Amino acid sequence: MKKKIFKLLKILALSTITLIIIAIATLYFSLNQELPQGTTGTEADNFALKIQEAVKHKSYLNTDYIQWSFRNKHHYLWNKKQGTAKVQWEDYIVHLDLNYPEKSYLENKNIKKEKKKELITTAFAYFNNDSFWVVAPHKLFDKGVTRQLITLEDTSKGLLVTYSTGGTTPGDSYLWKVDENYVPKSYQMWVSIIPIGGIEATWNGWTSTESGAYLSQKHELLGFGIPISNLRAWNKN
Repeated sequence: MKKKIFKLLKILALSTITLIIIAIATLYFSLNQELPQGTTGTEADNFALKIQEAVKHKSYLNTDYIQWSFRNKHHYLWNKKQGTAKVQWEDYIVHLDLNYPEKSYLENKNIKKEKKKELITTAFAYFNNDSFWVVAPHKLFDKGVTRQLITLEDTSKGLLVTYSTGGTTPGDSYLWKVDENYVPKSYQMWVSIIPIGGIEATWNGWTSTESGAYLSQKHELLGFGIPISNLRAWNKN
């Protein structure tokens, strides 16, 4: 009797695994898209400049501080002028020096040296990812970025940006889609952490901050919200 039950459980387990594999394969082939190819040069750069004009990029450049919470789990105070950031999650507080990473430190005491290094590395990864969801439209001309003008399926234009350097996962690409005023509506992603290419995330809830920079507070990916809360951007004086 026990052998029959074990055999039945084994068959059920194998059947479940097979169904999961089929479901994943179906999802991949139904959603996965190839990275599009467009044209580089003046037209692509001008399109990017119009996006940055729409999101008040000059005001962003002059912003001293940005604060936000990502998914209500990671909390940030970024001193943009000094290039430092305070990162808080769970019971940890890390002070990052974005220009001189070796000067970064963990506020928590009584933590072993190796664990401190690990937490500082984690804080950098969190900051790189979570800040991108706040300021990505202001990073179109960062060092190592290439821009391509893409013709979309509805014949409108989009901007494909690829980050060859910087961040935690260089090589990632994003295809921006904008409204009639060049304010971003969404982007499709070809990124190393997501195996399916072309997954689209929305950019909504745009707000004009105290510094004048225009920032998005609401994102949705595959039906799941990615909330940005406690968002502020301001200047010292």
